[in-house]
Amino acid sequence: MTLHVLDPGRSVLAWAAEHNRILLTHDRATMPNFAYARMVAGQSMPGVFVVSDRLPVRQAIDELLLVDACFEQTEWAGLVFRTFAHTGK
Repeated sequence: MTLHVLDPGRSVLAWAAEHNRILLTHDRATMPNFAYARMVAGQSMPGVFVVSDRLPVRQAIDELLLVDACFEQTEWAGLVFRTFAHTGK
């Protein structure tokens, strides 16, 4: 597979689908739209986790470990999951 420099979001999603990998990203502006476009086009999409860049790293890891423990990878196929920074309020 060739990654296209002018279209990195779509290329990364294509690579993730080809290798059956869920994609983790901070790119909440464009990556979800690329993922939805793949689904509309009937292409496979193992899942995208959009992790807030305002979420502390330790908390992001804890949340991802919890998701890993509670769900099978196949349950995330075709889904975009967003984490949110918690303000503690």
